[in-house]
Amino acid sequence: MQIARRKSKHLTCDVLKDMNKVLFKTQLLSDQKNTVEDVKLLKTQYGFSGIPITEDGLSNGRLVGLVSSRDFDFLPCKDKGVLLEKVMTPLSELIFADTSVTLAEANATLSKSKKGKLPIVDKDGNLVSLIARTDLKKNRNFPLASKDDHKQLLCGAAISTHEEDRHRLSLLVDAGVDAVILDSSQGNSIYQIEMVKYIKQTYQDLQVIGGNVVTAAQAKNLIDAGVDGLRVGMGSGSICITQEEMSNQMTVLAEPHVSGSYLMAVGRPQATAVYKVAEYARRFGVPVIADGGIQNVGHITKALALGATTVMMGSLLAATSESPGEYFYSDGVRLKKYRGMGSIDAMENRASQARYFGEKDKVRVAQGVSGSVQDKGSIHTFIPYLVSGLQHGCQDIGAKSLSQLRSMMYTGELRLEKRTASAQVEGGVHGLHRWAMR
Repeated sequence: MQIARRKSKHLTCDVLKDMNKVLFKTQLLSDQKNTVEDVKLLKTQYGFSGIPITEDGLSNGRLVGLVSSRDFDFLPCKDKGVLLEKVMTPLSELIFADTSVTLAEANATLSKSKKGKLPIVDKDGNLVSLIARTDLKKNRNFPLASKDDHKQLLCGAAISTHEEDRHRLSLLVDAGVDAVILDSSQGNSIYQIEMVKYIKQTYQDLQVIGGNVVTAAQAKNLIDAGVDGLRVGMGSGSICITQEEMSNQMTVLAEPHVSGSYLMAVGRPQATAVYKVAEYARRFGVPVIADGGIQNVGHITKALALGATTVMMGSLLAATSESPGEYFYSDGVRLKKYRGMGSIDAMENRASQARYFGEKDKVRVAQGVSGSVQDKGSIHTFIPYLVSGLQHGCQDIGAKSLSQLRSMMYTGELRLEKRTASAQVEGGVHGLHRWAMR
C-alpha cells in the first residue's frame, strides 16, 4: 500500500487507486531522519505503514530500507521519537528486484520470498516501484475489478456545471480521476454543453458522462459536445417526484410552515427514454446508463434489453451494509434513511440547492422525498443475487450475452409487449391462500 502526497485536498481518487496498485510509482516516502511517530501519524491518516525509505525522501531517491508496523509495534511509547534508521529493515536484508523484471516474475519473487513488499530499483539503486503482497491477494480475490492499463482501479467523480467546479475538476485530474460525471437533473442545458466542451478541450483523455436526458434530441446536443457516455432518466427514481402532477412539497423560507401544491409533471417513462436515447446513441458508440426505476432484477434485464449498458441502483443498494448511514428499527423492521437530492430535507444542504440552481430562491420546490429502505444485507451477497437473476433472465430469453440481448431487441427477435391488467395478475402469484418467497 502506498501513501499519495498531493497539494490538493481531493485524495479520494489517490486512495482508491493506491489500494490496488500492483506496480506503482512511489509518491510519498520518508527519509532516515523521520521518526516512528511520523510513520504512526501516516498510518492513522491512510491506514497502512509499509513505507520505503530513501536517502533524501524523494520518490526517485536511493533506497536504503523499508519500514512497516512490525518494526515498531512493540516499541514503548517513550521511544516514539526514535529515528527510522534505527528501526527500519536495511537494504541489505531486503528482497528487491531491478527494473528488467517483468510483473509476472516480480509477483513470483514476492510469493516465494514470503515478504510483504518487493521494491523495484534501477542499476544505481534508486527506487522505481513497489509491489505489495496485499495487491496480489486483491487481484486473486477480485479478478473482475475495473482497472486501467496500469493495473490501477478506475476512479470516477461527480461535478456540477457551475463555473467554480472547473477548479475542482483540475484538482481531481491532478489526483488521477479517470472519468467525471456531470451531475444535473436536466443535462440538455447550455451550462452542461459548455462544460463538456471545456473538459474535452482542456483534458482530452478524460472520460465525460453527461446527462440526465430522456430524448434523442437532448442526447444529440451532448454527443455533439463530446460526451463519452449518457445518463438517462428524469423523474423515474424511487425518491424522485419530478413527474408527479400534484404534491404538497413547497416551502417558503421566510415562513417554513407555509406549504401548498404545485404542478411540475416533467419527465418520460423510463423504458421509453432508455430505448429512444440508446437507439440514437449507439450510432455514435456512446453507451447509456439507465438511471432510475430499477426496483428488482427484472427491471435490470429490461433496461439492458432496451439498450442500456449500465444501470444505476440507488434504492436497491441504499440499504446494504456498505452504504452510508446508520440502521434504525421501525415496527420491528431494520431500515436505513434514504432521501432524494431534490427533497426539502436535502435542500437544507447548500450543495443540493446548487444542483437545482435554487441557492437564492425564497421558495423551495421539492423534486424528491425523504424516506427509508429495508435492510438488504451486504453487497457481497446481494450483488451475486442480482447477477444470478440477470443470468437466469437471459437464459429464459435465449440470449447468451448482454450484447446478444440488445441485438435481439434491435432486430425484432425480442419484443416488449403491453400487458393487460388481467395478464399482470396472471403473471404474478395468484390462487394461493398463503405464500412466502422462501
